[in-house]
Amino acid sequence: MAVSNHPQRHMGFRFSFLRGTGTAAEATDTAATTATRAYVLAGLRLLTGFVFLWAFLDKTFGFGYATPSGKGWIDGGSPTKGFLSSVAAGPMRSTFHDWAGAGWADWLFMLGLLGVGVALVSGVALRLAAVAGTAMMALMWMAEWPPARHLSDGSLSMSSNPFADYHVVYALVLIALAAAGAGATWGLGKVWARLPIVSRHRWLL
Repeated sequence: MAVSNHPQRHMGFRFSFLRGTGTAAEATDTAATTATRAYVLAGLRLLTGFVFLWAFLDKTFGFGYATPSGKGWIDGGSPTKGFLSSVAAGPMRSTFHDWAGAGWADWLFMLGLLGVGVALVSGVALRLAAVAGTAMMALMWMAEWPPARHLSDGSLSMSSNPFADYHVVYALVLIALAAAGAGATWGLGKVWARLPIVSRHRWLL
């Protein structure tokens, strides 16, 4: 009896030890996964923010990329006229033509780019940025109208995908970043969340 009892006590000790090690390892793995996810989301947030900020800066100063030198907003150029006046498909084609070059459209578009870009880079007001950015992406999607196979002149639209184009991807990225609270890592999200006005109005997060 004595001989048969010793292995049982020994095995019980070993199993308890292994269970303890497994729990600690799982906790470590979970912490590492959480940290990695936070860094990935922070990197995605910063890159997406730079997309919006670069569009604002290029259209404002005319760096010679999408906006020719001397054609920037500060030079008297219109950030919306070229794009909206060239809309050649979709149910809102005439509406976008009417909006092209309008002062209010230029200001709303540029403030939207700047606001979303600053919010993403700083990591604050991500919910507002998601709403504003998604609205902008929806309007730009309708302006390009990817579902069209032909333009108003009968030529091929050259649409790469009738539904899931880059505007849809950007909108989903904005929504995901806001839902994940991605402003805490490499950003001012935690500081922003502690502000009294933000604490009272959570939609400002």
